[in-house]
Amino acid sequence: MKQRLHKILASAGIASLRKSERLIAEGRIQVNGQTAKIGDFADQDIDVILADGNRISIQQKRYILLNKPSGYVTTVSDPHGRPTVMDLVDVRERVYPIGRLDVDTEGLLLLTNDGDFAQKMAHPSFEIEKTYRAELSRPLSQVSESLLSRGVKLDDGPTKPALINVISARRRRVDITIHEGRNRIVRRMFESVGSPVIKLRRIRFGTMSLNDIPKRAWRDMTLSEVASLRDLTMGTA
Repeated sequence: MKQRLHKILASAGIASLRKSERLIAEGRIQVNGQTAKIGDFADQDIDVILADGNRISIQQKRYILLNKPSGYVTTVSDPHGRPTVMDLVDVRERVYPIGRLDVDTEGLLLLTNDGDFAQKMAHPSFEIEKTYRAELSRPLSQVSESLLSRGVKLDDGPTKPALINVISARRRRVDITIHEGRNRIVRRMFESVGSPVIKLRRIRFGTMSLNDIPKRAWRDMTLSEVASLRDLTMGTA
């Protein structure tokens, strides 16, 4: 059945409706080898639709949001026999985690079987923001807060500036927003300023947040949620 092309793009999770129209206007969408125009119709069951040269798939894609508990490794399988996040997600499709959370870190983790989506979400060039809530063993001084806000030196290089929000009067509960994905980077950042982390939980990834999802629980993301994350990578190198 024919329908507006920008609606097909949005329903496939390529981008939001408005962003899909922009992709068409920029000449980045082709239908049966022809560059599409605003207002075009197409039939996704018959027509070959390309977005940036990649064919839009109508296969079932899964986009899952999991509230990961501590004690689970963020891999599909573990050679040491430890429990993995896949033990928590019972789906027929072969999904896999986007990026990693340390075994001791809790919180928001995305899983999918969409390779292009996963690559964009994890690639450092897109600088997607992640927010973590840290419980600290020692109060975070204002000097340390300033250091983290400007960037600190670690063994594998300096960090980019972080957004710090102290949310407890004793300054031992802190939200930190970064857009890097280096190994245990949040824990190492706080250790570098003398306030080691006791407990760490990721509460936001891009436009997604945990809200009221219980620990160990998961749900499928909506198409609009997937599109909102894709929007973060549009027009970025």
